[in-house]
Amino acid sequence: MIRFFDVSIPIHEEMIVYPGNPKPSIRRYAQIPEDVTNESVVTFGCHTGSHVDSRLHISNEGSSAEALPLDSFFGKCKVLDLTHVEKEIHKEDLEGREISEKNIILIKTKNSLSGYRNFNKDFVHIKMDAAKYLVEMGVKTLGFDYLSVKKFGGDDDVHEMLINNLTLFEGLDLSKVPEGEYMFLGLPLRMNTDGAPARVILVEHQGD
Repeated sequence: MIRFFDVSIPIHEEMIVYPGNPKPSIRRYAQIPEDVTNESVVTFGCHTGSHVDSRLHISNEGSSAEALPLDSFFGKCKVLDLTHVEKEIHKEDLEGREISEKNIILIKTKNSLSGYRNFNKDFVHIKMDAAKYLVEMGVKTLGFDYLSVKKFGGDDDVHEMLINNLTLFEGLDLSKVPEGEYMFLGLPLRMNTDGAPARVILVEHQGD
C-alpha cells in the first residue's frame, strides 16, 4: 500500500507570512459567464508558504533557485520527531539519529503541532551547533516545519551555514507525518529568484 502526505502549506490570501513579507493576492480577471474561461493573477513573495531558499537570498553573488541541484529535490528521506524540544535544536538532539551523507532530513517540531494559523515569533529554531552537525554529516537537503530555521530576529549565521551547504526547504507542515522513512519529492518553481514556492509530498510504502 502506498500512502501520500502533502506537507505543503496551501497558498491563500489569509495565510500567515514571515513579518515584512507580502501577503498573497489572488485576483480573478476573467470570469464565467461574462468570459469564456475563469483566469486569475496571483501575486506573492518567493518565500511564501512551503519554499526553498537559494544563495541569492543571502548574497548578491549567490546562485538563484533555478540553479539548485535537481537531485536535492528527490530521494529517500527521514522525518525526525523532535517535538519534545522546547525552543532550540542543538547537536545533541540530532546525534544518534543515523544521519549520513546525501540524506534528506525533515525536522518535525512543536511548530507543526501549533500549526500555521498565527505567526509565532517564539518558534522552535535551529542553533549553530546543530546546523554545523548537519553539514558535517553531509546532509544534501533539509526540510523544516516553520517559515524560517533561524531564531526570529537573529541567528543569521545559522541561515547562511545551511543555505551555503545544502538545499533548504522551509514552511513544511509535518503535523500528520509520523517519524520514519519516506520518499521525498519537493519541486520548487523554476525561477531565477532568491527563493521559490514548492509543492512537497512524502510517499510511504507499506507492505507488498
